[in-house]
Amino acid sequence: MTEPAHGAHLAQLNVATLLHPLDDPRTAPFVEMLDPVNSAADGAPGFVWRLVEEGEGDATGLRPAGEHVIVNLSVWETQEALWDFAYRSGHLEVMRRRREWFARHVEAHMVLWWVPAGHRPSVGEALERLGDLRAHGPSPRAFTFASSYTAAEAAPDLRAPVPSAQP
Repeated sequence: MTEPAHGAHLAQLNVATLLHPLDDPRTAPFVEMLDPVNSAADGAPGFVWRLVEEGEGDATGLRPAGEHVIVNLSVWETQEALWDFAYRSGHLEVMRRRREWFARHVEAHMVLWWVPAGHRPSVGEALERLGDLRAHGPSPRAFTFASSYTAAEAAPDLRAPVPSAQP
């Protein structure tokens, strides 16, 4: 079990390339699942934070990785908490049907990394971690469920920028 070490939490980024626009009837079943799945994530044991677009309940309107690419960025207390939500909850139904709505990725589309507790990763930081995984393979800096590292192994990399105090 990967208990949080050094006050660390697990961040995850998942990118998905839409086959059709979100307002297309073929994507409607996915869109209909967004609110229930996001609500389930928000209430899941070990959930800490997820990226949402200002004034919205999700981040599907943000397109930092390309016009047809949606991003999911969240933080969890442990790897097990994220795994349980992703593969042992209603989220699994979305995973099973993903080929209906999203293109098959040739490169890595999901990345995990440890962050200091309280840190909220930016989309830029998350995309940089995904790029690191794609370029160099799994490491304590950027990994997957299949090639995971503990927070202790990532300890030197847990020095995230501390937000400056606002006057």
